[in-house]
Amino acid sequence: MRDKRLFEKIREYHFQFKHLTVIFIVLFAFQVIVSIINKSSIGSFFNSTQDWYQKDSAERLANLTTTAFELLLETINRKEDIETGEQSRIIKAFDIIFNQEILQHNIEEMCIIIKKNNNIYAIDDGKTLFKVLYLDSTANAAESAAHSKAISLYKNIQSFLIYREQIKSIITDKRTFNTFVPLILRGEYIGAVYMKNTPDFSFISGQIISNYNETSLLYLSLISLGLLSMYFVSSYTVKERDEAQKLLMMEHEDNIKKQVNYQKELIFTKRIYHTHHKAEKIMGFIKGDLAILSPLNIDVIKYRVTKYANFISRIIYDMKWYEPPVQTIRNAIFKTDLNEVIRFIVDHIFLRSSKKSGTFSIELSQGSNIPVLNVNEFVIWEIIEPLVQNSIDHAGVNGLLIKIQTAYSEKDKEIKILISDNGKGIAPGLLLPDERGIKKIFGENVSTKDAAIQNVGYGCYIAYEMSKKCGWDIDAKNLDKSGCEFSISIKG
Repeated sequence: MRDKRLFEKIREYHFQFKHLTVIFIVLFAFQVIVSIINKSSIGSFFNSTQDWYQKDSAERLANLTTTAFELLLETINRKEDIETGEQSRIIKAFDIIFNQEILQHNIEEMCIIIKKNNNIYAIDDGKTLFKVLYLDSTANAAESAAHSKAISLYKNIQSFLIYREQIKSIITDKRTFNTFVPLILRGEYIGAVYMKNTPDFSFISGQIISNYNETSLLYLSLISLGLLSMYFVSSYTVKERDEAQKLLMMEHEDNIKKQVNYQKELIFTKRIYHTHHKAEKIMGFIKGDLAILSPLNIDVIKYRVTKYANFISRIIYDMKWYEPPVQTIRNAIFKTDLNEVIRFIVDHIFLRSSKKSGTFSIELSQGSNIPVLNVNEFVIWEIIEPLVQNSIDHAGVNGLLIKIQTAYSEKDKEIKILISDNGKGIAPGLLLPDERGIKKIFGENVSTKDAAIQNVGYGCYIAYEMSKKCGWDIDAKNLDKSGCEFSISIKG
């Protein structure tokens, strides 16, 4: 179960082409860095190993040379007179040892350092060595100034060699080993064998590093080839996926557009149905006025029929647009008397019907200083009429009284329109704001009527939408005693 949840969580992250590019670059860079660090570590290891091996090799070679001298000296009996032929053989043996070591590629200097008569001598040939050891003659040895540096180094470590009788190496110039090996004859310290050795194993380490570079390059090439292959395969897969997602999004977008257009058409159709009965009622009023037309009332009938006809024209015009142009709603050419529009709606729409039914009454209280409005009067008609009709349809009481008030504040430059009734009020749930912060009563297709009845719940919605297009603020609330009140605020 845990693995499944982890897999589902990973699937939430969609890798794009740029992600794969970054991953490829990071992996390649890490591989190069690891290769460089590894090469540096191997180089450091070889250098340390080489330093140790060079010292060991120099000391081992010096020790072998000293052993050769010691073995040769041990075979010579100093108590007997050495014949001339034997002297020549011994001197030749000494010279062979000196020459063999000097012939070594890395040996730069070699001598035997002996202290005699409080003087230190550096001897590098067999004849002089024989004279010093067996004839006690130091005549030629005193001329050995070529080994002054060796003698100087020997003086610094003489005590160490005498008391410890151990090999001592002094490194100069970071690469040259000055090795001193104690020379012991029949258990007695007589001096030291000095050897200046500069071992060079760079060709070995160079060959190893070269082989490592070839191996590392091959390894890095194989890794890079694998990463490139994975990169191209993944890139192609991501590209195919992105193209499929793009096509899917385009199709999804088209479907959403179709759905939105369908919803608009559906809403538009319901709005037409909603205003259809109003047009039918107005047409009934027009027919009634034409039926009672006479020379005595022709001016009144003409005024009333013209208003009715213009309202019908406005309804038909609204049927042409989802969203009517703003200039057909607000325009400087409109000079509308708000009080006159409200009086016409009350007297020739609602009270004309009320005379037949007698179920409600309307009380007007209009301010005298209301300025003209640059709003189409039939737009105002579309705002006021649904709000009054809402009180009639939902009051739910006998003897319904609807009050319509208009007032203007010079100080605030604000017109107020209040439409109230003494009915049962608005359901509290409809006065709550929705997710947009708008009270639900002004929402589309919202009504307290039976849900089976179609094309209801548009009156307050139309009033709200038209008020918003006019730049007006509309609100609704329940009164303290009974009934509800719609308020419209017109500023400026």
